Amino acid sequence: MSQPFFYKAMDNQGRIVQGQLSANNISDLEMRLERMGLDLIHYHIKKSRNFRIGKVTRQELITFCFHMENLTRAGIPLLEGLGDLRDSLPQSRFREVVSSLLENVEGGARLSEAMAEFSEIFDQIFVSLIRTGEETGNLSVVFKHLTETLKWHDEMAAKTKKLLMYPAFMGIIVVGVLFFLMLYLVPQLMTFIKSTDGELPLQTRILVTVSDVFISYWYLIIIVPVLVFFAMKAAMRVSPSLCLTMDRLKLRVWLIGPILEKVILARFATFFALLFSSGITVLESLDICKKLAGNLVIEKALQQVHDNITEGVSISESFERVHLFPPLVLRMVSIGETTGELDAALLNVSYFYEREAKESIDRIQSLIEPAMTVILGLLLGWVILSVFGPLYDIIVQVSGGIDKK
Repeated sequence: MSQPFFYKAMDNQGRIVQGQLSANNISDLEMRLERMGLDLIHYHIKKSRNFRIGKVTRQELITFCFHMENLTRAGIPLLEGLGDLRDSLPQSRFREVVSSLLENVEGGARLSEAMAEFSEIFDQIFVSLIRTGEETGNLSVVFKHLTETLKWHDEMAAKTKKLLMYPAFMGIIVVGVLFFLMLYLVPQLMTFIKSTDGELPLQTRILVTVSDVFISYWYLIIIVPVLVFFAMKAAMRVSPSLCLTMDRLKLRVWLIGPILEKVILARFATFFALLFSSGITVLESLDICKKLAGNLVIEKALQQVHDNITEGVSISESFERVHLFPPLVLRMVSIGETTGELDAALLNVSYFYEREAKESIDRIQSLIEPAMTVILGLLLGWVILSVFGPLYDIIVQVSGGIDKK
């Protein structure tokens, strides 16, 4: 039985390479490294399978699926294809993974079985699709679908990242400006304003109070949100009901919630269509997809759909009962079920949600910049009005006194 090894090795150019590789024993480890063009220097047995050196990115998975699609479609044997792909990759965690896949397949394992050893890289849907492709002889088609799906996920991740980066950046600026104003600028100006013994307007008194709170409890303002965040994370690990409540709140957050729901449902429809079109039954497809929803509310709804279908309810009616999809989507599913083209109907559902999610993200992006600018402007305007209002009154009083003299 293979076990994971940490290793330090040297390549043909004399560069030191560190990584992790599964092998049956030391001789097997040396042989596998030699096939990768590496000479073993040092090793030790890895005690935990949860930690991995390096990370396999989605781009690497897309490249893997693209190459495997072309190689299998061209009729190149699987072992030769994996060997060519391994030799074309630079020294990285993914090259180690491909090398392990090659070694396991050479040892008699199927590709899906070899992938199942790396569940943190190849999820259950990935492995199930590859297994079905092996059984039906349509590996190239499966890899093509996986390539397109991973590309869509990468595009949506990039859009979501872009959507969150600007408000996060502006939020940091706003917090930094707020701390600077409340801890330094306002106290300096208030010292002068209070020395005049005049009555301060309401907005100025509020500003002084807020500034005093920041000066006295600035460390709590920084630490408390962090502590609350980690406390919530810890509580969610031990309380399934709290996880369910938080996931429900995520779907109801203004602007962000509907987009998150559309992205999850688009991903579900895409994978459901891929699994069903590959020959996997509806119930098995639901069992696999619900685990990858990433949201307990939707996962619970999909479980209800699964239970309804098990009791003999039609697919379209089962989806209608959980109130998860709008009428237009339910109509597409109903037509697909009636005509026997459920996979095509689900792909249409996926396209529907993909388009809705992209359009929603684009709309929010166009609103975020002016909204954050307005927030920063209101904050600065409040401070300026609260500080310079009394200063203006002082100047007017001084000027009036001079004129009388």
